[in-house]
Amino acid sequence: MRDAAQHPPITVTFLGTGTSSGVPMICCECEVCASTDTKNKRLRSSILVQSATTTFVIDTTPDFRYQMLRINNKKLDAVLFTHPHKDHVAGLDDIRAYNYFQAKPIEVFANALTQETLFREFQYAFAHKKYPGIPQMHLHTINETPFAIGNITVIPIKVWHLNMPVLGFRIGDFTYITDANKIDDAEKIKILGSKILVVNALRNDKHISHFTLSEAVLLAEELQIPTVYFTHISHQLGLHKNVNAQLQPHMQLAYDGLKLHI
Repeated sequence: MRDAAQHPPITVTFLGTGTSSGVPMICCECEVCASTDTKNKRLRSSILVQSATTTFVIDTTPDFRYQMLRINNKKLDAVLFTHPHKDHVAGLDDIRAYNYFQAKPIEVFANALTQETLFREFQYAFAHKKYPGIPQMHLHTINETPFAIGNITVIPIKVWHLNMPVLGFRIGDFTYITDANKIDDAEKIKILGSKILVVNALRNDKHISHFTLSEAVLLAEELQIPTVYFTHISHQLGLHKNVNAQLQPHMQLAYDGLKLHI
């Protein structure tokens, strides 16, 4: 692993911590969806990563436009994608505002599988004859080889979302994993030594392609991570304050707007 001391300080902002349907879920009247506690209001999962010189998001959810407005973010250098599911890519078109005000394309980092979906869903952005005002981007193909975004080094971690390979990412002492229910031992080695782990914990009941809360806790304990936040949370997990009260102090549910200084 890269020496964390050589890595620039970063701030991580949780733009969204909900699952694909968000919380509250349309039509649902459960106690979580009806809650007035802002920590039970969860947009689709994404984070903003900032160093002194570089700013990027991991995933552009269907809520991307509102997420950027909500935190009044005025700078974006790059987008980094974990995988091609709609709740993680649907907001890509809204990088157009950054194109306009920054007068440059956005650097987009995605594996080949995700690029297939981007080409299909946003074909107008990749057409030979481009219509004025479409999203402008430089597309970079990534795999499991470390790469740099500005002054930030990113180490990809391959995890499994049932049978789909998904990329988690380690940045210095920080590791972010969403949409996973299995991690091979060779990839777990990349996480070892992280001071902060963010990992998906969908609900308490078993799910076909996501870690349950208990499975995510066991993973964090196995890897001996000192600080853990759970994300990609559904309304089925329960009220934020009730779930947190049952967790060990160094393990907590993330919430929209939470900032980590690393």
